[in-house]
Amino acid sequence: MANIHLYMNNPTAGTTDGTEISAGDESLPLVLTLDASRAESGAAKCAVRCDTNYSLDGGATIHAIGTNSDTWTFSADNSYTDATDALTNASWQPQIVLPNVASTNVIFWAKATTTMQITPANDRTVDIVAEGKVKFVG
Repeated sequence: MANIHLYMNNPTAGTTDGTEISAGDESLPLVLTLDASRAESGAAKCAVRCDTNYSLDGGATIHAIGTNSDTWTFSADNSYTDATDALTNASWQPQIVLPNVASTNVIFWAKATTTMQITPANDRTVDIVAEGKVKFVG
């Protein structure tokens, strides 16, 4: 069975680098450390790709699920130089669709935002999800 995978740690478009974000066991979660007392946002460069010889028919839908999923938004990559550039210039949405996902990285950005109403905590209630129809391309 082919799978869709998410990656972090500055992945490069069109390659297969990056560190895979854990699926289910929280051994390697995407972490953004924010100060709730300052109501700040943070962004991370991420990637989505399929196993070798597979692609997604119609693209990958990226979104968050869980108790505090409304604190997360996403943006397709527009060659942002770093997280500050993405935070300033990206168009952030609760859900995005990334076309042309196959066995190499397609870059996107994930943003978490905190408010002063949120109690500071190590929040493990949110999962980032990549969904799509996987097809064999040989």
